[in-house]
Amino acid sequence: MQRSSLLPDYTFFLIRFMIFAIIHSLLASKLVKNWVTVLTGRELRFYRLSYNLISFVMFGWVMAAYRNSPVLYYAPGAWSLALYLAQLMIVLILFNCMHQTGWGAFLGIKPLPAIKTSEQLVATGWYSCVRHPLYFFSVLFMVLNPVMTLQWLMLTIFTAIYFTAGALIEEHRLLAQFGHRYRCYQKNVPFIIPNLKKLKKPTNA
Repeated sequence: MQRSSLLPDYTFFLIRFMIFAIIHSLLASKLVKNWVTVLTGRELRFYRLSYNLISFVMFGWVMAAYRNSPVLYYAPGAWSLALYLAQLMIVLILFNCMHQTGWGAFLGIKPLPAIKTSEQLVATGWYSCVRHPLYFFSVLFMVLNPVMTLQWLMLTIFTAIYFTAGALIEEHRLLAQFGHRYRCYQKNVPFIIPNLKKLKKPTNA
């Protein structure tokens, strides 16, 4: 099916991102998980893994909507190298955060029953200075891209909004799971902007 010439590429990009955000949120909801369990008549062992694979494919579909995006600016010379180095450091921080929460749980390799029994409140490392470091550093990685196209700028803005909404929803889940412990954690650790003065060394797993 050919696109209408009356609509610019960024309109299709926005529509696809909204579809992605809706489906991504629905699949993450407890309601849909319970519905799938009832429909299949079996315990969900690798729902998270399937969820991640579907999200990856859909994200590629979103990005394919705007291939010829105009360049807004680019960092010249040494500035470009500095930004790439900063992005590399952020990737290492993200890996460290995922290591703290558990690779198996994050990627969906570990079955759900095992995740539920082993899940615990992580409050050291980067989680000691910000409650949602994965969201913050992911957006920061996007902001520091040396080449900023209109597509990338739109993606950064939409992602920041979506992650903030997702973090607020996750707060309710964590409050229900950890109760008073998480309320104390909320009082001492910032929501989305890190306070590096609170950074504590991670405990050994």
